[in-house]
Amino acid sequence: MIIKTDDGGRWTVPQLDELRRRGHEVVAVLPPGSEGQLRKALHDRGIDVVQSAFDFRFRPTPATAAGLLRLREQLRALDPDVLHYHLYASALAARIASLGLPARRVHMVPGPLFLESPLIRTVERVLCRRDEVVISGSEHTATLYRAIGMPDSRVVPIHYGTDMEHFSPPSDAYRAACRAAFGLRDTTFTACMVAYVYPPKRLTHRGRGIKGHDILLTAWRRFRRDAPDSRLILLGGGFDAAGETYRRQLISRFGVAKDPGVDWQESTLDVRDCYAAADVSVSPSLSENHGAAREAGAMGVPSIVSDAGALPETVDPASGWLVPRDDVDALVAALHEAHAEFRAGTLRRRGALSRELMVARFAEGPAASAVADVLERVVRG
Repeated sequence: MIIKTDDGGRWTVPQLDELRRRGHEVVAVLPPGSEGQLRKALHDRGIDVVQSAFDFRFRPTPATAAGLLRLREQLRALDPDVLHYHLYASALAARIASLGLPARRVHMVPGPLFLESPLIRTVERVLCRRDEVVISGSEHTATLYRAIGMPDSRVVPIHYGTDMEHFSPPSDAYRAACRAAFGLRDTTFTACMVAYVYPPKRLTHRGRGIKGHDILLTAWRRFRRDAPDSRLILLGGGFDAAGETYRRQLISRFGVAKDPGVDWQESTLDVRDCYAAADVSVSPSLSENHGAAREAGAMGVPSIVSDAGALPETVDPASGWLVPRDDVDALVAALHEAHAEFRAGTLRRRGALSRELMVARFAEGPAASAVADVLERVVRG
């Protein structure tokens, strides 16, 4: 398994657990450098971790070519039956480094963002043919791969799984404790948004942050004029230094530090505490796979999601709200509807239906088993 991060990408762990449960040998190739949460989780399970000789940074320099050649030698020495890679830089590196090697290749795609760049989409139209199978993390991404010419038989949509025991509806006592920790009264309508802050991308979405923090903050200002006893909890720092710079720009632009209606926490809390305190989760992304709506729904919190990417797959009319992306008016209207249901005492019923939907579509065990099935079929040819 090859992945360009040693901190994110923890969705790979249940997949590797399932492969080992079936008796297969698993080796993880992670980038050189820090000891992140993914690396720790793999070490704790006794999974072999190899430090990649390539840092997954593509630059037009001799160092990039040398790093890819060293990665090739690592792969030749490991002699795997299958290379299973996640995230686009990992896919590029694995495809190039494995040229001429007998290993079969499976690309698992966590989100559609890179395919929304015309340049990358053109390149991927050619390079994806190097993969025996593309496992798309959503039906939406599967549609995008079929559109660029990948044969339907080689595109398999499998949702990323959620641990339904870890993310489960909170007890009344746990919810009360979490709300008290945030300083919320019983009558305070509370929305949350759980997402890292990514810096604007040059090649997609006109140089705007893809998670839509600016959209939600604009809508929240308007909504709160009519519902002053409401609180927005934002959980998530910058994904990297550029993301943190962008987050601080948003804090300054929207006056978050002086706004009693907005509480922006960095990524140090257990996300379950945030969901347990919230009445509704909001995912206003411009590009997304399933985002936070899976975990929120698993904890019985209904979601307002944009129609970006695969977010529509996380709600139905009974469990949540679907609004057009980048539409502040529609988002304000959805917040008002959620607020009205909160006041009427009917919002928690919508949350229960959201939990049922998540268990049916996104349970971790069946998802990991489906991925293992694909890898075994690929080896059998």
